[in-house]
Amino acid sequence: VFAVLADPSAHADIDGTGWVRESLDRDRIATAGQVFRMAMYHENHPDKDYKIANLVEVFDEPRAIAWKPGTESPETGELSFGDWTWRYDLEATAPSRTKVTLTYDWSAVGPEVREYLQFPPFAPDHLDNSLRHLADLVV
Repeated sequence: VFAVLADPSAHADIDGTGWVRESLDRDRIATAGQVFRMAMYHENHPDKDYKIANLVEVFDEPRAIAWKPGTESPETGELSFGDWTWRYDLEATAPSRTKVTLTYDWSAVGPEVREYLQFPPFAPDHLDNSLRHLADLVV
């Protein structure tokens, strides 16, 4: 399970919203502090097609992986990250079985950003859909 989550090319297949299109980097996630980029699509985004940069905050193989989505300036290459995090916690429960907890934490997002971006930006069933997609990939 951890190997699938550490492979950004699998994230489009895991995503429960359909917003994630493809990985823009070939490298697997290997360490905290690493940045990986994704091509995205959202009907309500000003550009429809857009790119995000994700900062890996937790890389604790095989127990946890987490990242903060953000942006990269096309002019300067400067990275900027939001105050929300995607996190997967994994717990081996039996031979060949893993309990996965997916957390989308936006508790650190300030009021000015909350006015601009509605949190959560998707229905709650997105997390369940993502976990089902992940399970389908590792079976």
